Amino acid sequence: MLRMKTIRLNYLISLLIAIICITSINSCEEERQEKHFYFVQITDTHFETGDNMDRSEKVVELINDLPMKIQCVVHTGDITTDRLEDKQLLDSCLSILEKITVPIHYVPGNHDIFPEKLESTCKVYKENFGGLISQAEYDNVVFIFVFTEPLRKSFTIKSYQPLKQLEEYLKKSKGKPVIIFHHAPSVDDFYNNEFHKRWKKEIRDKWVKRINAYNVKAVISGHFHRDEHHWLKDVPLYVSSPISGYWGRQATFRIYEYRNGKIGYRTQYIE
Repeated sequence: MLRMKTIRLNYLISLLIAIICITSINSCEEERQEKHFYFVQITDTHFETGDNMDRSEKVVELINDLPMKIQCVVHTGDITTDRLEDKQLLDSCLSILEKITVPIHYVPGNHDIFPEKLESTCKVYKENFGGLISQAEYDNVVFIFVFTEPLRKSFTIKSYQPLKQLEEYLKKSKGKPVIIFHHAPSVDDFYNNEFHKRWKKEIRDKWVKRINAYNVKAVISGHFHRDEHHWLKDVPLYVSSPISGYWGRQATFRIYEYRNGKIGYRTQYIE
């Protein structure tokens, strides 16, 4: 009798383990399926410079006509060229960008908010585009949008501490995958056949250490007006070419594909 009870107990335990394993496998499979999506980056529109209005309109049309489902669009800064306070220009800019049919998120660039007009440009930006740091979530992946010019150019904004507030957002992600968006890359800029240092080493080291302490899958930026790829220790940095035509650039935007923690991209060129 005791032997029969033992056999039954072992059978029940084995059945329970099998159910747990099957549930776990199904759960993992569902999680993998949920974490595959696309999003778009546009950057450096520099509205009012050259034919940048026309370029931006064409990009918006192409984004809206993409065959894959796009979760969102992220604009990584330099929306205008030092003209954010020009209401007529701002209205024209918004009338184009608001035609995008999916959610759009913004990051200020060095030509949007700058020390010489800090209070007024901050006010206009916040009223029309959002906070200096914010977040969104798509398919359990956290997108963090952070204004880093105070780190790069060593100026302060009242009630805004980029590194501290970034860490608060990273902690709130509670281990979820994170993608960080900002304007000017933390790596040295290389042009005219020489390197140009932009971030102070101690600030850059703090930035890199912070993003590597969490589950950050990538950092995405603009500003260089070139396609570049770097590593911030174990975190990839993707730098996109612009929409604007500075230095004879062809207008571009990027389609990113997120698949189970890995990110690839396709750069689209506008004729």
